[in-house]
Amino acid sequence: MSAPQTPGGPSGTGRAARFRALHRRPSPDDPLVLAGPWDAAAARVCADAGFPALATPSAGVAASLGYADGETPPEEMFAAVARIARAVDVPVSADVEDGYGLAPKELVERLLEAGAVGCNLEDSAGGVLKDPRAHADWLAEVCAAAGDDLFVNARVDTFVRGVTDPDRAIERAALYVAAGAGCVYPIGAPVDVLPLLRSGIQGPVNVFARPDGGPAPSELGERGATRVTFGPGLQRLAAAALAEIAADLAPRGTGS
Repeated sequence: MSAPQTPGGPSGTGRAARFRALHRRPSPDDPLVLAGPWDAAAARVCADAGFPALATPSAGVAASLGYADGETPPEEMFAAVARIARAVDVPVSADVEDGYGLAPKELVERLLEAGAVGCNLEDSAGGVLKDPRAHADWLAEVCAAAGDDLFVNARVDTFVRGVTDPDRAIERAALYVAAGAGCVYPIGAPVDVLPLLRSGIQGPVNVFARPDGGPAPSELGERGATRVTFGPGLQRLAAAALAEIAADLAPRGTGS
């Protein structure tokens, strides 16, 4: 079983360096594949299965805490990330939505205190895309505060917000890479658009995959993915499996 790690501390920079190095892939069809654990138990299962790093999904963590996606109080999200990071000895990146309105320095401090070595940061809030230049300025402050201790994955929300022109995603991605983001995440991009995004984006590209169907990570790698994540997909599969087991075990009859 994976040995637990201690959040923060002198080993934090080393874990961040390990995580950053994982994004330099040996071949196009070998993307970095990150499982998305929603609690410490799931994190240990994923680490023991051989995943080299983990990426928490905000929606999956929210479900595990009894909240709808986007409604988790920041203190509960950071506490959940800390439990996950403490439970394993592989690097952990945390989805912290749009940063919860925190100033860049405080956001970075709280992520590092939780033991995270990376983070996802969205460029929309309340279902509305942010101004890309203003968001890039904010990302630059986050990256400056983070230094080498935190790997920033800048999510590009154009496709999930109804803007289907790939050029708009590429324009935003260019601003975020220039701001210091180590990876960009055009979430919801159609598979057939990935080669165009890959050719237009300078730097690693994160692609969302379904764990219960759809293209395999190797195919997504061939189309342009540097890194593959599953969002809350694993948590939802686990919940569905538990629902079936619970239905079989639940008492039958006229009880309350």
